[in-house]
Amino acid sequence: MDITLALGGGGAKGNSHIGVLRRLEKEGYQIRAVAGTSFGGLVAILYAAGKSPDAIESAFLAVDQNSLYGRDRNEGPSVLGLAGLRKFLDPLLSGVTFENMKIPCAVTAVDVKSGNEVILSTGSALDAVYATIALPGIFPPHHLGDWELMDGGVLNPVPVNVARKLAPNLPVIAVSLNNSLDEPVPDYPVPVPPIVPKRIAERITRTNLAQAYDIFMRAVDLSSRAVAHYRLEVDAPDVIIRPDVHHIDLLSKVDVHQVALLGERATEAVLPQIKQVASWSGRLKRKLAGAFK
Repeated sequence: MDITLALGGGGAKGNSHIGVLRRLEKEGYQIRAVAGTSFGGLVAILYAAGKSPDAIESAFLAVDQNSLYGRDRNEGPSVLGLAGLRKFLDPLLSGVTFENMKIPCAVTAVDVKSGNEVILSTGSALDAVYATIALPGIFPPHHLGDWELMDGGVLNPVPVNVARKLAPNLPVIAVSLNNSLDEPVPDYPVPVPPIVPKRIAERITRTNLAQAYDIFMRAVDLSSRAVAHYRLEVDAPDVIIRPDVHHIDLLSKVDVHQVALLGERATEAVLPQIKQVASWSGRLKRKLAGAFK
């Protein structure tokens, strides 16, 4: 049974994508193409490059989450940097291009200069990752040619339309990590390295910069929820998987395995729907609907 996936953004919540992939494989589904945004873009690229869900989980488990967001001198304007993440990703994806991936893949970004969405599906996988995860203001934008790229979730939090273009005849299973519009917006404390003494860390959290960070992140959260809600209504994936990850913040330190389990459970809950759309009758219905458009 062949399907294609659209993996949504959500920072640390995106570890649940691992469980989604693992459960779909366990049920015998063949994932023929995958599109992603932000953390979903990272997981999409790793999977398309041939890494199994277990291998992705093992790689993420090995990461020191306390050192991911350090800055180096060459990074652009941002609250946090990607120095630690680069040390992790550069060797993991060295030499990987979209052209040598095992299945079709694309990730989304947004060009700061033009305001246009950019679909990345050729060239360096590393360039694509650093573009799609560049949360505006929080991480530095990624320069690629004439583009100055930031997180694709700004315009397309769950890239259903991109997944559909990769495999037009297959059902699109979307994984949305955004909170619903009616849920309260959480606080977003500014990340403080664990080496900072507790007394100083408490002072930092009371600064104007920390409070501005909190307000900005709340605004990002709200706009992302709204855009995801309306895009999913318009783009109409065949099935939506919604892992219960709403208690996790974008930059939370998490137990990767436990978050992956949340993805497995959410996938299990919608398996009857996926089976229906991936069946021969579901495929026939989709073809007929396309013929009359």
